[in-house]
Amino acid sequence: MNPTHRPTGGMTPVAVALAALFACSGAVAQQAAQPGQAAQPSGPATPAAAAPGTTQPQTLREIEVRTSEDKTSFSPGTLSVGRAGGDPHDIPQSITVINQALMQSQGSTSLASALRNVPGLTIGGAEGGQIGTNINLNGFSARTDIYLDGARDRAQYYRDVFALDAVEVLMGPSSMLFGRGSTGGVINQVSKRPSLTAAAEASVSASTTGLVRSTVDVNQPLSDTSAFRISAMAQEGDATTRDQTKLKDAGMAPVIKFGINTPTQVTLSALLQHNHDMADYGVPPLNGRPAKVDRNNAYGFGDDRTVSDITALGATIDHKFTADTHLRNQTQYNDVTTDARETAPQNIGRIVNGAYVAGTTGTTAVPLPLISTLPIEQLWVRQQSHDRIINDRSLFNLTELSTKFDTGSIKHTLLIGLELGHDTYRNQAYYRNGTCGRFALNPVGGTSGYASCTPLAEPIEINNPPNALSLPGNLATATGDTVAAYINDTIELTPQWKLVAGVRQDHFKAEVANTVTSATTLGYEKQTVDFTSVRAGALWQPTPAQSYYVSYSTSFNPSLEQLVATTGGTQPLPPQENKSYELGGKWDLNNGNVSLSAAAFQITQTNARSQNNDGTYTATGTVRVNGARAGVVGRVTDQLQVFGAYTYLDGTIVDGIAPGTQGKTPANTPKNAASLWATYAITPQWEVGAGATASAKRYANNTDLVQVPGYTRFDAMVAYHQPKYDVRLNVFNLTNKYYYDALIPSDGGRAVPGSGVSATLSLNYRFY
Repeated sequence: MNPTHRPTGGMTPVAVALAALFACSGAVAQQAAQPGQAAQPSGPATPAAAAPGTTQPQTLREIEVRTSEDKTSFSPGTLSVGRAGGDPHDIPQSITVINQALMQSQGSTSLASALRNVPGLTIGGAEGGQIGTNINLNGFSARTDIYLDGARDRAQYYRDVFALDAVEVLMGPSSMLFGRGSTGGVINQVSKRPSLTAAAEASVSASTTGLVRSTVDVNQPLSDTSAFRISAMAQEGDATTRDQTKLKDAGMAPVIKFGINTPTQVTLSALLQHNHDMADYGVPPLNGRPAKVDRNNAYGFGDDRTVSDITALGATIDHKFTADTHLRNQTQYNDVTTDARETAPQNIGRIVNGAYVAGTTGTTAVPLPLISTLPIEQLWVRQQSHDRIINDRSLFNLTELSTKFDTGSIKHTLLIGLELGHDTYRNQAYYRNGTCGRFALNPVGGTSGYASCTPLAEPIEINNPPNALSLPGNLATATGDTVAAYINDTIELTPQWKLVAGVRQDHFKAEVANTVTSATTLGYEKQTVDFTSVRAGALWQPTPAQSYYVSYSTSFNPSLEQLVATTGGTQPLPPQENKSYELGGKWDLNNGNVSLSAAAFQITQTNARSQNNDGTYTATGTVRVNGARAGVVGRVTDQLQVFGAYTYLDGTIVDGIAPGTQGKTPANTPKNAASLWATYAITPQWEVGAGATASAKRYANNTDLVQVPGYTRFDAMVAYHQPKYDVRLNVFNLTNKYYYDALIPSDGGRAVPGSGVSATLSLNYRFY
């Protein structure tokens, strides 16, 4: 490899420009904090000093009106991502919002647990280069489609909800709004923001699994135009009933906002988090199903750990020129470092004359001899190391100008945006070669990282064997630069008819370097992608409570999108291209207290990538998902409120993306999935709740050779409310259902069992 081609740690011109913009944001914030420096509203000039004895007209500034907001309601309100549109009725796209009230009612503490309210969204476990919250949405990976306050949150870590007000899920390809990725949709985390009302609360909870958790949320006005808010979290213990799921996490999220209710508002925010977790690689496949073992079996080592340090810094300036025109600039810097020492079950075999003999991994239709007929007590699991130290950094700046104007009788809401981004990635891999019994598991010079073996039925709980030393493997480094511009217009032809049209041009350039090369990994590769994304829709709103729409949207996924190599053997592959058609409706009932939605859609991905038998990739496949979804949320009566959703996904690999996949169902794509949560206030003090999450069968890989059965899980809640405090008991998996939560496609398709029955008792206290 030519060393001059290797991406360096130096800053590119785009990165330098973004750093300067970030520094400017801080300078403006300091200026906004100075007395008398806030920008004045536009409009007529303020009159000169009035003569004695006369009354001088007052120029009033915009006032924050605080209504009797129902903080216990599951109804979402307006969307936080301005470029998507604020009122969900004006967005020709399916949207699901999980707000803080719903998360608290269900006892959700992680992003993954909150997202289980969204049928058609499935969880993928940690694997290979993937760590943290991994999501499939509408049958497609959403690995790089997670956002924080509308800014790309690409790094790999386990995401908590302690600092979030809501989680917004926009369905379908959305590259016109968000850039590369977003085949199945995007997930946007909405952070808590300061207000001019003082508030402080603290919570503590304890679970039967042994997990103890506490959170704090304090909002403090600093003046009549500024406020400070800080949220914090600490937790320690076992996350589930499964072995080896210990957590020890802490985080804080301070936010300060200047210029509240003035034309110029500046928000500075940070998320600082430290995670010390254990990855759960689940159980291996056996004869086309997850191995039938105790649900708490884990096949890692006691000293496995995934340690992450997360730093996310944000600065947003929002200036209102007039009531209809404002300019917004957002800068977001993320730095995530993860030190992972993880062990996964890789292959089920047997012990012959003291040596491990590999058997089936689930990738072949016919198991190797004897494995399928042997008692499970005679089978062993080979354990493979998945160790790496990853540093993931990104710096993005987004500038948006929005304005409203009329052309005759036609009204326009125009959005113009410019996005600049710079990503860097460094992944130092390690491997641990060990023995099974008296014999080595790896050939001399091999780097497969097979560390040890353990019985399948009753795995031995030990630390990493002393003879399985950690040795460095491949060092992957990468950089990526993004430059994009877009324009979107919402056109109101009449109060009943609206059109939405948008176009975006992306320029994405990436470079990847590796110190270990092979047929599957090039020493150096680069890729430049120029792609035009479009969005179009039509809405008919016969009354304010009804909205019907049809839409078309596109997106693209470069092969180096994740800043890791995906090569055809000699060069990067063309980007995956995605198209979506959607027809739907949204209705408000019960004086706007209940919202209904329904949609039918089709998403087609061409140039779909897959790994060949020799380890290289091809991009010749086509994947299509035909689906439908429906949802309900809101207060049915003063006592009863519900949140429910259903999704139907008919996914098909139209053209084979790998041998044996044509006509198959994409991995982790259930045909039917539903969720329902309902609460009822028996009295003003006592509240009960119950719900279910259901999924049809899924496949753990694209060959459909490992099938994971469907399930229905029930949860329940009882709460006691007082003006100063709440006491809540949540019971999870009420019937102790044995089901599989997350799926991992690698090594034939592993499945992670869900937790057994457990309960969490929490106390939330409001100081004022």
